[in-house]
Amino acid sequence: VQLQASGGGLVQAGGSLRLSCAASGRIFSDNVMAWFRQNPGKEREFVAGIRWGGGRINYVDSVKGRFTISRDSARNTVYLRMNNLKPEDTAVYFCAWRLRWTTVYYRPSEYNYWGQGTQVTVSS
Repeated sequence: VQLQASGGGLVQAGGSLRLSCAASGRIFSDNVMAWFRQNPGKEREFVAGIRWGGGRINYVDSVKGRFTISRDSARNTVYLRMNNLKPEDTAVYFCAWRLRWTTVYYRPSEYNYWGQGTQVTVSS
């Protein structure tokens, strides 16, 4: 599986962005797609994840009510809609793939494939 992330940019606080992650190859219903983010010197942080076949969506508490993860099966693409952005959302955002959902969905080490990252910068 190859992942191609896009959609980052510079936005003012309160603004919105939509990130996209296009996956090559077949994505199966048990597979999980997720978004992580990372700042220099910090650990990679889970942001949101979705089971491709439905039934599972999770968010980190800090983005609940502001971010929405979704997928388009026809396009093999997962999206992260980010509203009411805050300066603390500034980071490089990565999409990731793993085989199936488990209770440790938030651990970067559980994911097998990663996209190249896209920079999101929120100015105050």
